[in-house]
Amino acid sequence: MVPGLRSVLFFAGFFAITPPFAVLIFAFRHRAYDVREGTARLWCRASLLWLRVCCGVRHRVIGLENLPPGTAVVMSNHQSAWETIAYRTIFPARLSWVVKRELLRVPFYGMALKALEEISVGGQSPREAMREVEEHGGKHIRAGRWVVIFPEGMRVRHGELGRFLQGGARLSCANGVPAVPVAVDSGYCWPTQDWRKWPGQITVRIGPPIATAQRSPAEVSRLVREWIAEELADVGTARPARGT
Repeated sequence: MVPGLRSVLFFAGFFAITPPFAVLIFAFRHRAYDVREGTARLWCRASLLWLRVCCGVRHRVIGLENLPPGTAVVMSNHQSAWETIAYRTIFPARLSWVVKRELLRVPFYGMALKALEEISVGGQSPREAMREVEEHGGKHIRAGRWVVIFPEGMRVRHGELGRFLQGGARLSCANGVPAVPVAVDSGYCWPTQDWRKWPGQITVRIGPPIATAQRSPAEVSRLVREWIAEELADVGTARPARGT
């Protein structure tokens, strides 16, 4: 089956299961956070399984042993919506995300984000956005949650790496928790500018945690970006050409 037809089949199933899960998560909004988180993880696992069945998209994770004890800030490059689904199944439970505020207005998906108490930013200056990330993200870290942030601020095409904003680095430094660099090449199978999904294997590489003590946010951000850039370069040289 050609990628286009397989992708249509994936989206049909994905959009069929998302509203029921979103309603269920919202219905649990007054229950323990772990109940909402567990429901969200189940939706993510179901979505990844359906993606594999329909489109032949698999993934592997390298470096799980690098995850530190306690809480941390995950700083990852961002190539597609895939990582917003998969990371909830990869990283420790009690995960919080920094998301764009307009996502809260997406039918069903938005109300699930609200029930999960995600950290929403947008509609203000970069300085104000970083202040919100630091303030609200700090509350989540003190509550024992990990925080996931995409420093590029938007999805970037496979083979490219955007400029990093310092919100995630400021958050980790302000709270004395390590920054965990993550490199992902999801854009190879789930291109940001193509609705089709291509078969293949996505690789998630988790790097050694970067201690923030005695380091500035600028230095932490630089170290994270350099590690991700090096890992993406290694992945890129190993990739065979893909048909379009």
